[in-house]
Amino acid sequence: MELFWERFFYLILLVSQGSSFLNPRAYAILHRMHHAYSDTEKDPHSPHFFKDVFGMMIATKNMYMNYLKYKIQPEPAFQGNYPEWPLVDKIGNSWAWRIACGLFYIGFYVAFANYWWMYLLLPVHFLMGPLHGAIVNWCGHKYGYANHDNEDHSKNSLPWDFLLMGELFQNNHHKKPNSPNFATKWWEFDPTYPVMKVLHWMKIIKIRKV
Repeated sequence: MELFWERFFYLILLVSQGSSFLNPRAYAILHRMHHAYSDTEKDPHSPHFFKDVFGMMIATKNMYMNYLKYKIQPEPAFQGNYPEWPLVDKIGNSWAWRIACGLFYIGFYVAFANYWWMYLLLPVHFLMGPLHGAIVNWCGHKYGYANHDNEDHSKNSLPWDFLLMGELFQNNHHKKPNSPNFATKWWEFDPTYPVMKVLHWMKIIKIRKV
């Protein structure tokens, strides 16, 4: 991907994730570890080593912060080939940005919410990133069916997969981690894959053959 598009999507990431902004470098390291050590004691977020989802997410958050702040260094196999933009990372990980996003969400509800109960959805906006991670990492390795024997507990969690844009095809993804299409059966559908095909056709990204 050209530098222009890399920076473009970096800014899209900052704006779309808002108060839940995740540093791409730290996230990439955790994700690579998760695949390499899936459902073992070295897996940063396997639900099979925690009593509940809250314990799993707290442990994941602590490890993420250690990599974010360079307190620990990952194994060489998990380093490199991820985008970095220090200025945007500094903004996205600042409390000023998170508070500003939270105030924007509240202002949006004040302007457009028609009923009091709609304000109950505000915590979802504040914590969308951790919530998404909790659902994918907990449910994707506990509930559903498996197409492939990956020697782990990864599952495909339909029908909820459609709400998370293909992310809950965890069993398929762990079988073919480099495939852009998380669906492997004819009756499965990954909503993100067509979007990637369009971006590939527009020559914005390049999908590698796997």
